[in-house]
Amino acid sequence: MAMGKSGRLHDPDPVRRSGDYSARPEKSGRQSGYERDEDTTIYEGRTRKFRPESEKKSSRRKLVQMYEAFEADYLEYYGQDEDPEEARMEKRRGRQKKQRPKGFWKNRLVNGGLKVLSVLAAVAIIAGLGLNLPIVSYRTENNGTMEIEKISYLDSFKRAQPAILQEGELEKPDPEDTSALNLRADINPETTNDGLNLEQIVEGQYTVLFVGMDESGQLADVNWLFQFDLFAGTMNVLQIPRDSYVPQYANYSTGKFNSVYGSGQEQGVTPLQRVVNCIEESFCVIIDCYIKLDCEDIKHIVDAVGGIPITLPEEIMYEADKVLPAGEQVLTGQQSEWFIRFRREYDEGDIGRVKAQRIFLAAAMEKLLSMGQTGLMSAMEEIYDNEWLATDLSLAEMSMLADFAANRLTLEGVNIFMVPGEGAIAGDQSVYSIHKNETIDLINEYFRPYQNQVYPEESTIVELIPEGQYQSDEYNGNQENLSDISDGETEDGRQNIYSENSSW
Repeated sequence: MAMGKSGRLHDPDPVRRSGDYSARPEKSGRQSGYERDEDTTIYEGRTRKFRPESEKKSSRRKLVQMYEAFEADYLEYYGQDEDPEEARMEKRRGRQKKQRPKGFWKNRLVNGGLKVLSVLAAVAIIAGLGLNLPIVSYRTENNGTMEIEKISYLDSFKRAQPAILQEGELEKPDPEDTSALNLRADINPETTNDGLNLEQIVEGQYTVLFVGMDESGQLADVNWLFQFDLFAGTMNVLQIPRDSYVPQYANYSTGKFNSVYGSGQEQGVTPLQRVVNCIEESFCVIIDCYIKLDCEDIKHIVDAVGGIPITLPEEIMYEADKVLPAGEQVLTGQQSEWFIRFRREYDEGDIGRVKAQRIFLAAAMEKLLSMGQTGLMSAMEEIYDNEWLATDLSLAEMSMLADFAANRLTLEGVNIFMVPGEGAIAGDQSVYSIHKNETIDLINEYFRPYQNQVYPEESTIVELIPEGQYQSDEYNGNQENLSDISDGETEDGRQNIYSENSSW
C-alpha cells in the first residue's frame, strides 16, 4: 500500500491483492502492463507522452531531405570524385577540406624551392670563404730544407702529398725553356693544351717513374717508366733491368742500376734524385714524378684493391709451403709478393722475372681499370693514409690520372718494352750490357712523342760489349701489348725454357 497524491491510500495493483487475475488488462506488445489512451498512458502514477505514427514518418522524411540536400551541396562544392561519407567524417573531426585556388601547390613548391636554394647558396658562399682562407700550415722540403707556408683548406687538398716527405721533391727543368726541353717545332707550350689540368714538363706527355725496393730497402729491383700520351690516349712502359750496367752512377763494386738508389756515386742529392738523374741522362726521358714502393708494402696495396685476378702459365713454388698453382686465380697481397719476387726457376734469371712481371702488370691494369675512378680513388686514399708508398704526386694529380685511365685508357693502348741489351760479365759481377743505338732508337720512337729526336752521343750509356761484338740480339725490339698478354698470347712466365726436357 502507498499513499497517493490525494492523501488516500493507493494500491498499485488491486488485482494482485484480491487474487483475481482475470481482471488484469491483456498484454499487447511493448505496451503490456499499462493502458494507452490516445497519446497519454498512466503507469504507477506517472504520465508519458508518445508521438503519433504520422508525426514520426514526417520526421524521417525531413531527415532524408536534409541528407539529400547536404549531398547535393557537397557534390556541387567539391566535385563528383569526392566521397560524401568521407567528407562527413572529416567534418566531424574538424578537418573539412578547404577549396585551394588554382596553382596553389605549384606556387607553394616554387616559393619553397627558392627559399631552399637561397639558404644553400648562402652556405656555399660562407663555406667557400672559409675554404679559401690561408689558415693551414703546409710543409714542403726544398733541397733538404723544410719550409712552412700558410695556405687555404682548398689548396691543401689540391696540393696534398702525404707521402712526399719520405723522398722529397724532384729537381725539374723549366717547362717554359723550350730549347732545354728540345721540343718539336710544331709544339708551343703556350697554345698547346691536352685538356688535362695536370702540371707537365712537356705538354701532352706525363712520365711516372716506378721504383720497387727489395727487402733491405736499399736496392731498386723493379724499375719501370710509365709514360702517358695525353693526346693519343695511350701509355708506353719501359722496363729497366736491375742489373743494367751504369758504371758512372752505380756502386763501384757492382756497377748495377739497382745500387744507384742506396749507394750511388752522386752526392748532395736524395737517393730518388740519383735514380732520376741516371735515367734522364742515360735514356733521355724527362720524368715528371715518382712512386716508390717497399717490398713489404706490396701485399697491403694489393689487398686494398681486393686482390688481382690472374692466369699463371705454370706453377710457382716460391718456397716449399708457398706454392701458386697454374691457371686462373685471384692473388692476395702475400701471393702477389711471391709471384713478383720469384726468379729461381727462370733460365733467364732476372730477365725471366722481368718478363713474368708483365703478366702481373697486365692483370693489375685490368683490375684497376675495372674499379672505376671512385673505387680507385677510395683505394688510393687508404694507401696514402697508411703511407704504403712514397710519391710526389698529390691526391688531386692522382685523381686526374685515374680519370684519364678510367675514361681513355684500354689494355690495347698500353705497350710494354724492355731496354735492349744482353748478359755480360764485369769483373766478378754478372750484369746486363745495354745496346746503346737500339735503346736510343726505341726512345725516339716511343718515349719522346713531342720532343725532337736525340742522338746516341747525347746519352751517357756505356756499352760493356760494343756494337759489332754483340753475342745476342734476342732482347732488341722486345715489345708486347698488354691486351695480348692478358689473353695469354705470350711466352712470358715460362720456366726452364732452355732445358732439353722443356716442352716450350
